[in-house]
Amino acid sequence: MENEHRYRVTAWWTSGRTGIAKSESAPNAIHFTAPPQFGGLEGRWTPEDLLMSALASCFTTTFHAIAGYVKFEYTDLAVEAEGTVGKAKTGYCFSQIAIRPSLRIRDEKQRNEAINLLTRAKALCLISRALATKQKFEARVEISTHSHQSVAGVLSAH
Repeated sequence: MENEHRYRVTAWWTSGRTGIAKSESAPNAIHFTAPPQFGGLEGRWTPEDLLMSALASCFTTTFHAIAGYVKFEYTDLAVEAEGTVGKAKTGYCFSQIAIRPSLRIRDEKQRNEAINLLTRAKALCLISRALATKQKFEARVEISTHSHQSVAGVLSAH
């Protein structure tokens, strides 16, 4: 197994109030919009929904991998991720994120191991840990000229 893996998603605004995000690893694009509270359309994924989905699905896959490794059997796992967005001095931001796994097991004797595995999954979930990762910002601005040449400028900040 390699020590480094890359995941790339490209998003672009299509028209009106919607956009599309496409991953190199998935055949279907995701249509997204801003939340309805910020002028987006009803019935579409929002970046906030996608972040909560990433947290919930990462926790689920991490728990499943850990449980499989230690041969821990469970009957069901549902993971709810809920983020609260509020206005701060610097603009809107997440003020709280809650991850609520609900694990169903067959026997009370499994309870302590179940709690330990849930706690390990939280500690190992890549998406949860990524929220604290310093971001690299590499903006590119291109200017189209009449002769179809482009002049590009790149801004890089950490």
